[in-house]
Amino acid sequence: MSSSIVLHLPQASTFLSEDLLQDFFLSDQELQEELNRITDHATDRIFQQVFPEAKAIVFPVSRIIVDPERFSDDSQERMSQLGMGVTYTKGSLLQPLRKVSTHGKRQELLKQFYNPHHQKLTETVEESLSDNNHCLIIDGHSFPALPLPYELQQTAFRLDFCLGTDDLHTLEELVAKIEGELESCGYLTARDQPFSGTIVPMKHYWKDQRV
Repeated sequence: MSSSIVLHLPQASTFLSEDLLQDFFLSDQELQEELNRITDHATDRIFQQVFPEAKAIVFPVSRIIVDPERFSDDSQERMSQLGMGVTYTKGSLLQPLRKVSTHGKRQELLKQFYNPHHQKLTETVEESLSDNNHCLIIDGHSFPALPLPYELQQTAFRLDFCLGTDDLHTLEELVAKIEGELESCGYLTARDQPFSGTIVPMKHYWKDQRV
């Protein structure tokens, strides 16, 4: 029987394939600095250590190649207005990052990285539902102590843990329990601050409350 917990770890990788480096404007040093800023370092290892029984879906390349947390349709993705839709043209400092992808290049990147990742996530959630009749997705991230220029919320003071929620899919009793556990350890928590929401496969999004 599969675990009822699925870990989604989309922004931990720093891997950049050599064939894609030519698309970027940044020098090697600038690119490394951008990776250091934009990566959710070690979240793949941390979350898997905390939940060893869970099935982990880890995105294999850096988010600056393709960001699996974005909608593939820019008209649905508010970060695309900042040049940080599913394929970034600007970086975390809002600096030019790479040239705008042609439609063909964009579709190639989605086909190579984005679509298989989301298919794997959906299939893993389906397996969990089949075995357990429910599935808890934990979407694992980290964030810097001070906001980066691209972030929509620029409040300087940040608490220790941000619990992203969804109005339909996130159970109040679950969030309250996690808040209680973290606060009993001395941590400060906030809901949807500085980042809001979580991820649910489109097959289930606002359709299946078991997820």
